[in-house]
Amino acid sequence: MRPPSERLELPDAWGTSRASRLFPGCWLAHADLHNHTWLSDGAGDPRLAFASMRAAGLDVAALTDHSRWASVFLNVAKAPGWTGIDGRAWRQTNALAAAANADGEFVALHGFEWSHAAYGHMNVWNSERFTDPLRTAPTMGRFWRWLETRGDDGLAGFNHPGTGRLRFGAFGYRPAMAQRLVSLELFNKLEDYLLKDTDRGKQSPLNQCLNAGWRVGLLGVTDEHGPDWGHPEGKGRAGLWVAELTRAGVLEALAARRFFASRVKGLRLDAALTSLAGGGARERARMGTAVAHPGGPVRVEVDLSRGEAWEGRRLGVQVLRPGERLPTLAAAVEAALPGPSEPVLSLELDLDPADGDWVVLRVTDPAEPPDPRATGEWAGQGRAIAYASPFWLKPPA
Repeated sequence: MRPPSERLELPDAWGTSRASRLFPGCWLAHADLHNHTWLSDGAGDPRLAFASMRAAGLDVAALTDHSRWASVFLNVAKAPGWTGIDGRAWRQTNALAAAANADGEFVALHGFEWSHAAYGHMNVWNSERFTDPLRTAPTMGRFWRWLETRGDDGLAGFNHPGTGRLRFGAFGYRPAMAQRLVSLELFNKLEDYLLKDTDRGKQSPLNQCLNAGWRVGLLGVTDEHGPDWGHPEGKGRAGLWVAELTRAGVLEALAARRFFASRVKGLRLDAALTSLAGGGARERARMGTAVAHPGGPVRVEVDLSRGEAWEGRRLGVQVLRPGERLPTLAAAVEAALPGPSEPVLSLELDLDPADGDWVVLRVTDPAEPPDPRATGEWAGQGRAIAYASPFWLKPPA
């Protein structure tokens, strides 16, 4: 099988191989799926955005200007940026994405950010229709119904969770959206949202979302509002494991939750979980998928690299499980990053499905200070730099 493009056969702009050491057949594409322009409240010309992100080493990018209540202007005049985009401006970003898209070289997606002051913000990518909170007010349920009917050809994600006081209606689960609600942002701009508002007694957004039943992958985004899309350091981004560098390939990877959140440019992360309980064949499950496990020992393998520059660098890996306010820290290890001829990072631990069905891997730099909201055992792990999409435990057939 031929690779999707010559670009993906080569190391990325930071010298990292794009090939997974755990699962052959897919390649790493660097992505940023949440960006703004002066069409809403950004500072940059939308005509320059995709070229800027491609020049910065990204393989996949999206424009997702805010939709708020610009439609009250009824397209008679250009709405002020703080009101968000209307349908006309949304169609303009669609055309820019179509012009910038080049299969095998660079994937440009269109989208919009539904932005509600109380419930929160959600991205919608690749839909054929547009809406805003003015049309779907006053309840969260009206927007869900729009996604389930008129917006049923797009993918959606929870953005910077916790900034709306009602948190998407407490992440109320919608079975009709189970397949198309694909992501939860854990890195947005410079912030890690794992511990958002936990210092004020609230639940971790990760814990609350996954415990509500959503099977989302974990995303990092820059949420860029400036004119230098893709270039700032330290902001969130994502790694997608794509079978081909096309729009269809990117949308398939998102729907499969085959991606991870990062805030280090050029980072490669892939992860596998294998049930060691009982006899019979033992199949590796990839992050973003379910694994049959009755309880007992599992093996976790982590393919983590950032090229030669990071070989030997010590990083931490934590295994997160369901909890009440915070996730439970089920295991934590620290190890030096291996070279390409050395074994990948591996650990074994017991997992009981009775404790909950999800497992998340978190990668930290112990040499960097932890999140200021971290206390107890969390404070000793260092600064988070990546999250793998979850595994879900299911009963054996």
